Amino acid sequence: MDYKKLKAEITTVTRDLRQFDKDTANLYQSVVIISKRANQIGQEMKEELNSKLEEFSSSTDNLEEVFENREQIEIAKYYEQLPKPSLIAISEFIDNNVYFRLPEADKDQK
Repeated sequence: MDYKKLKAEITTVTRDLRQFDKDTANLYQSVVIISKRANQIGQEMKEELNSKLEEFSSSTDNLEEVFENREQIEIAKYYEQLPKPSLIAISEFIDNNVYFRLPEADKDQK
């Protein structure tokens, strides 16, 4: 997933709390949903970064390789400039791009 193309803010923004509980009718359930999605996004980003950095790993590192690895520095800069997983999850939740189901609603249907 290309996180650079998402419309998530890079800095913290003051938000209206009523936006969070309009779908779940409970602010705390919304926060749990957002936090679980943020954990998923964080894991995806970490796995993606680790797979890119594995290309540069070697069993022996000499001093010249450590200072001359510009590609590795560019990858690190790219991931530093991305919005945080929590901000991406909030943006997805507000835009209704997160699928979730409430256990209480499942019990009521049975």
